Amino acid sequence: MTMDTKLKHIESLKDFKETLSGNDMLVVCAGRWGPMCIPVYKAMEQLELEDKYKKIQFRVVEFDTEAATPIKKAKECSTFMGLPFTVYYNKQKIIHATTSIQTKAQIEEDCQRCFF
Repeated sequence: MTMDTKLKHIESLKDFKETLSGNDMLVVCAGRWGPMCIPVYKAMEQLELEDKYKKIQFRVVEFDTEAATPIKKAKECSTFMGLPFTVYYNKQKIIHATTSIQTKAQIEEDCQRCFF
């Protein structure tokens, strides 16, 4: 099943690297189209529209693709058990990562802490 989200998708490892290198403030959510992930995608879609988060790039990547490898292999995600994995990059470095369902308020708090 495809991920029916308005967020931009990372489609390949090359795309992942280009996205990472081209954005100082980046949030990438690696997941599937399922009940734990959809609320995170929807929250990210809402945050992306808010003026105070315009400088942050929000992206999704399908967990079961090669494009998600950098997140799946990240030491910050090594103990994660539930999807999605949401990773916050500041200047190409992972500064925070979460697992499982997150509310809009939780993602907003993480963005505030990581980027402002």
